[in-house]
Amino acid sequence: MDAMEAILTRRSIRKYKTTPIPESMILELLDAAMNAPSSGNAQPWHFVIVTERKILDEIPAFHPYSDPIREAPLAIVVCANLHLEKNKGAWVQDCSAAIENLLIAANAKGLGAVWLGVYPYEERVTGVRKLLCLPDHVITLGIILVGYPAEKKPPANRFKMERVHRDKW
Repeated sequence: MDAMEAILTRRSIRKYKTTPIPESMILELLDAAMNAPSSGNAQPWHFVIVTERKILDEIPAFHPYSDPIREAPLAIVVCANLHLEKNKGAWVQDCSAAIENLLIAANAKGLGAVWLGVYPYEERVTGVRKLLCLPDHVITLGIILVGYPAEKKPPANRFKMERVHRDKW
């Protein structure tokens, strides 16, 4: 699958087969994520790989939109180490770029994925911090559920020419 196809056919997948994701494929997804651009090349991201069913099943207790996690064989928790940040606040963009790379790579590999937002919701940030024993200087932007898709969605055509402006508004 070429890059444009991977981007244009990527959809949020919330139903998964229980088949585990091979370690080599997880590492490829992380490689894609870590090759995202970052402000000042700070690369503040850290990733927590969660496959332990007991841990996955605790997330809905503090994240109201995480029910699909009950089927997902893998969650990749995307965090930022604030000590690595070069430009204050840029960690959000840095980790967002890493997540988008990860989502596109998952689609290109035939996997389904969905981004569960954590930051800026304090109860979710605190819930992840406690559950995964994160240090105080590490904050979670999102949880990415990954699995072999048990649903198929057609590409969404989201291009809107009326939102394109040239030279001025």
